Amino acid sequence: MAVEPNRDVNAHVRRLWRHRGTTVPTPRRGPRQQLDLDEILQTGIAIADAEGLAAVSTRAIAARFDKSSMVIYPYVGTKENLLALMQDHASAMPSWDDPGASLADALHAWAEALFDVYLAHPWLTDRPWSQASQGPNEQDWLERLLRILDAWAVPPSARPSTVTMLYATVRATAGTAAAYQRMNQQGMAEWRERAEATMKLIPDLCQRYPMSTRLEPVTPRWQDAPRAGLAGAVELLAAALGSAGAAAGPRLG
Repeated sequence: MAVEPNRDVNAHVRRLWRHRGTTVPTPRRGPRQQLDLDEILQTGIAIADAEGLAAVSTRAIAARFDKSSMVIYPYVGTKENLLALMQDHASAMPSWDDPGASLADALHAWAEALFDVYLAHPWLTDRPWSQASQGPNEQDWLERLLRILDAWAVPPSARPSTVTMLYATVRATAGTAAAYQRMNQQGMAEWRERAEATMKLIPDLCQRYPMSTRLEPVTPRWQDAPRAGLAGAVELLAAALGSAGAAAGPRLG
């Protein structure tokens, strides 16, 4: 017996790939094309950027258009589908040229570009990998990274781990950088107060933890530490990948 296709899934995939060859399903009820899907998603992204992912709802988005939440549903489907559409829409990859000087430079350009996207939309790092959108914009990032690894002859067996390490590092450092940006004067004062109290109440802290307490900061300005840490991590990873093929330069053609 043939299994009927899931129309909700099909509709969602058509929305995800609407600019790459599919057509957006039109609402079945009410006047057609009252709203534009891109505008709906941009509105949801603006809400998430300003107030966090928890503030996003069809009701909140609809209010921006002076509509009811029921008007939004036919355009996006379920709440999870809405978030996935927003995620892919916000992940659009900017254009840049891959540096040809070294594998480290090419990886750093990729990582910096993704870091900036995550920093512009911090809620993207709140979305777990299990909720990847499977949309074209997110796919672009992976394809671009794999093309870099292929161009520099990184062994295929090393590519999955490299992808995992890079994505994890970019997400973690961008999330920290975003948290630093949100930290106000009170938050910084509380952090210093805790640090001073720890040194006072645990006077032998440096003796207990000699390695960690003597660790040199990655950069003098603590707010810049996440980005600087990302750059250092990419350098270490590129060095570890420094096989004969990668060290010989990019593969041409």
